This record gives sequence, structure tokens and C-alpha cells, in this order.
Amino acid sequence: MTDSLAAPGAADTTASADAPYRSRAGFWGLTLGSLGVVYGDIGTSPLYAFREAIIAASGPDRYEVLRHGQEELARGVVLGVTSLILWALFIIVTLKYVLILLRADNNGEGGTLTLMALASRAIARVGRAAGVIALLGIISAALFYGDAVITPALSVLSAIEGVDVATPAFHDYVVPLTIVILLVLFALQSRGTAKVAALFGPITTIWFVAIALAGFYWLAADPDVLYALNPYYGGSFLLHHGMIGLYTLGAVFLAVTGAEALYADLGHFGRGPIQSAWLGLVLPSLALNYLGQGALVYARPETIANPFFLLYPSWAQIPMVVLAALATVIASQAVISGAYSMTRQAIQLGLLPRLEIRHTSAQLAGQIYMPRVNGLLLAGVLLLVALFRSSSALASAYGIAVTGTMVVTGMMAFVVIWRMWRWSPVAAAALMLPFLFIDLVFLTANLLKVVEGGWVPLALGGVVMLVMYTWRRGSKLLYDKTRRQETPLDDLVRMLERKPPQRVPGTAVFLTSDPSSAPTALLHSLKHYKVLHEHNVILSIETTHTPRVPPERRVRLEPVSATFMRVTLRFGYMETPNVPRALAIARKLGWHFDIMSTSFFLSRRALRPAQRSGMPRWQDRLFIRLARSANDATDYFQIPTERVVEVGTQVTV
Repeated sequence: MTDSLAAPGAADTTASADAPYRSRAGFWGLTLGSLGVVYGDIGTSPLYAFREAIIAASGPDRYEVLRHGQEELARGVVLGVTSLILWALFIIVTLKYVLILLRADNNGEGGTLTLMALASRAIARVGRAAGVIALLGIISAALFYGDAVITPALSVLSAIEGVDVATPAFHDYVVPLTIVILLVLFALQSRGTAKVAALFGPITTIWFVAIALAGFYWLAADPDVLYALNPYYGGSFLLHHGMIGLYTLGAVFLAVTGAEALYADLGHFGRGPIQSAWLGLVLPSLALNYLGQGALVYARPETIANPFFLLYPSWAQIPMVVLAALATVIASQAVISGAYSMTRQAIQLGLLPRLEIRHTSAQLAGQIYMPRVNGLLLAGVLLLVALFRSSSALASAYGIAVTGTMVVTGMMAFVVIWRMWRWSPVAAAALMLPFLFIDLVFLTANLLKVVEGGWVPLALGGVVMLVMYTWRRGSKLLYDKTRRQETPLDDLVRMLERKPPQRVPGTAVFLTSDPSSAPTALLHSLKHYKVLHEHNVILSIETTHTPRVPPERRVRLEPVSATFMRVTLRFGYMETPNVPRALAIARKLGWHFDIMSTSFFLSRRALRPAQRSGMPRWQDRLFIRLARSANDATDYFQIPTERVVEVGTQVTV
């Protein structure tokens, strides 16, 4: 591990003038693009959401219902379930996310860690409250990874199960086909998704049109299902079905999984295109399809086994399986790409150690590939497919991670609306508490599925949460300990000016997380080599609470003496630091930077557990293991390896 890190908590607490990234594509081009990336997950929910909700509403014998069908499904059950799904889409997605949270942007960017950055900036001066916000951000990010593992497994598995509906002879090949598709999908990640992503929007558009037409056909055959638009039927179902109603809510929530993507991908497409795509195509298509499934199941109860694919005539089922497979691959791709972006943000915000980041596009900085994250996701996805083997079984594991994230998002949104939007606490509470209450009800309903498979996202989230907390806590303890032992830079410079050592030509850049103290590499260089370069730069890197930093605010120069200078490079939490490129900007500020005459000095720490530490011994060992697994600072900061000198030192934590 090197000490050449951004200081923990070193972040911009002032309002940023960052201009949000915007594509030059037209409004409708962005709207089309958002269909593939933003709505892939929620758009494929009709494959399983209605089926699981109806089965849950059928009571204790729901598995027998799945196998043999039910002779008659009560009107109240069909209308109740359909009503609950439609109103969940309206309240949670349309009101909470599309109309409210999309306005809580950080210079055009969205997402759970963006909301954490906003909330942290809003209460930066309140120590304990800032710690609570950081904990909420850790919980939300950890739960996201649980969702990122389950979504590809559930989506692709549910799509391939359509083959079983069309041709039962392929029943034994559903799981193998799913595994093959997932292996190919993850294997292609290293090649980037720029070319494939161009097809995401058109394919997803065809998908939404196809599900809308099928739903409209059955709705026209039985218009009475439109009564489900009345919330009375959903409320009545919950009031008269007790625990079964609560179980049903857990399944109903499957219809809104993917809502977080609306907020997370805000920076890629903008508020207007995302809102237009939802209100103009996605919401009407989903509503028509769920209404159509309700009409179908009410007319033919035996179709409960797979109402989505049975909406279509037999000749159209195989084409729909192919289209569903494409749609679920797109949904999975969006989640996988989101996991890469989330990991990069977590690294920049000090929640995870440095990991290798590869850029797969010369034009789009957001298109990245992270080999270690890709491998861990693939292992988790394949394990889930092998363990659960059907979308119905895996659906029990879905929902808890998403509802947990939504609860945390609601809490942090309250802080942002109160402190940053300057609403009164009463008004902010009046706006967000109803949504928070609904999210908590859904979370409670999903917690009933813990034994059936809901433990999976909780276990995954718990592991990630432990890793993030350990890294954040250990980094803070290490930073505080080394800071107490370091020499003030100003004192050292004054001493060197009075008694200058032997000078050598060139420039030495010493990376450090604390620009006020002399870097360890500088002290060791003086101790062992007893020489000093003609020009010396104390370089520190800060991560701001804003997603990106414009070039004019990237570099800050501060002369210390005739031969020493402090340089601070500032990067947003959505940027990958590139030190040579950033230092080139310093030329405009008067520093004649030449990479070929510059040496970068880094201190590589060998960590050892201390006798007394601020963490338990097992957590110390975990932190040390994480530090050893971190990507090399030279690679992470994109410094030419031939210009780097590393100085080793042992430190106890």
C-alpha cells in the first residue's frame, strides 16, 4: 500500500461550478438511448412480477397453483394485484423518482453515492450527522451490489424459461442456456459496450411496443380489468387478506425493481429525456401489459404458470423468447456497467481500495471495465443460477436489496431537500415521509422472504458493507497515525534552506495525502541519498463532492520556497485520476512541467497489525489484506512507470 492517496474526507465543501457532462446528441436521441440503459431492468419485470404476485395472492397453496393452475381466480384477487402493481409504478417510480429525485442532482449527476455526496456537503459542519450520512451511503452502495448480482441471474433465467412454455422438450436446457448466455455476456465486458449500446435503445423500444400490443389485445377482450386503475381494489385486497396481502406486496415490488436506475443514470441522459421516455412509452407499455396479464389470468386461470409468454399466440412465443433474451441481456448489461461506475465512485470517495480500471472508449469517459469486479459478479451470478435454478425460486431473493436502497435514498433525500433546497423540516418531512412509509412497508413485506432466499442479498450486502466500513475506518486510523508521526513541511523546508544538501538536476514530485506534512518518501530520500532535486513538488490529490472538476479548477499551485511548491490536483468522484494530464494544465499557471525530467517518489507501506488498534484484530487483518490487494498507485494515477521511484517503509495499524 502506498501513502500517495487522496486524503480521507478531503472533499470540496463549497458549491461547484462544474458543468455537467452532456452528449451532443439531440433530445430524442438521448430519449431513445435512455430506453436501453435506464429502463432495461424495470422494463423486463413483466416477465415475472405479475406471475409471482398472483401466486403469492393465491395463499398457502401457491406452489400447487403454479403446477396445476386454479379453476377460478376471484375477481377481487386479479383486480387487487393489478391495482397494487399499477399504483406502485405511479407512486414509487413516477412521483418519487421521476418527479422528485431527478431534481436532486449533483451538477447533473445522480445515484445513491451522488446523493450521499450532496447530503454530506449539506451537513459538512455537523460531525456525527456526517458520519450517519456516510454510513447510509455505505449501506445503500452495499445493497446495490446484491441487486447487481441477482438482476442478471433472474432476468436472463426468466426469459429463457419462455422456451419451456413454447416447447416443453427444452425444459432441461433452460439452466444450461442461461449459464451460456451469462458467460458470453461477462466475457464480452472487456471489449467495451459502445457498439452494442447503440442497439440498446432500438431493441428496447421494440420490446416495449411488443409488450404493449399484447397487453392491449387482452385488455380489449375484457375491458373490465380497467377497474384496477381504482386504488380501492388494491387497498381492499390488502385489508381483507392479512399476511397473504403482505406477502403479495413483496411480490408486487418486483414490478418496480430498477427504479433506482432512473436516478443513477441521470448524468448520462439528463432529466428531460428520462422523464419523456418514462411518461411517453415505458409507463404506458408496462401498464397495458400488466392489465393484459390480469385480463388473461382472469379469463384463463391455467395461464398463471407463465402469463407473460401466454399473452402471445403459439407462433409468436419463440420470437418473444428471443426478444426477451435480448431485453434481459440489455438489462443485465446496464446493471453490470452500473456496478463498474459505482465501484469507481466508491474508490474515489474512500470506501474501497484502488482497483484496476480500464477505459474501453476513447470518446466516452464513463465506459470502463474493471476485471476484478467483473469476475466477482460473474461468480455470484452463476452461483445463484446453480442454487435456485428457476426464476420463481430466485424471485424470493429479489426485492430486499432494492427496498433497502430505496429506504436509504428516501432518508438522504430528506436531508438534501431540507438543508440544500432550504425547505423547512416540516415541509421536507411532509414531502418525503409518505414515500419513506411506503418504502418501509415494502421492505417489511420483502423481509418475509428472508428464509426463502431473501438472505442472499442481505448476505452479499453485509459482506460489502463490512469491507467498505473496514476500509474507511482503517484508512482513517492509518491517516491519523501517520499524520501524528510526520514532520511539518514548512519546518523541514526552512531547515533545508538554512543547510541545503547536495542538489541534483531535475524535478522531484512527492505524492502525499497530507500536503502540510513532509512526505515519508522525501524524508527517506534525504536520509539515505542525502541529496535534493533542484525543484521539488509536494503533490496531493483531492476528491471533491462534485462528479467532475472543470480544467480551470483542476490544479492549485502554492509556492513554499524557492525550491519547493505545493500542488493540489482535484478530481470529481466520477473521474479517474490522470496525474500527468492534470499536471500539463499547470503549464498555463507558470510551472514548466516536463515529464521526461521529472521523477515521482511514492512511499510504499508494508502494513503490520499493532498491539493496540482502533479496530478488532480480525478487522485489522482484513484491512491489511485489502490494502495488499489494492491496485498500484502508479497505475491508478496513470503515472509512467519509468518515472517512478518507490521507497518502502513498515507501518503498524
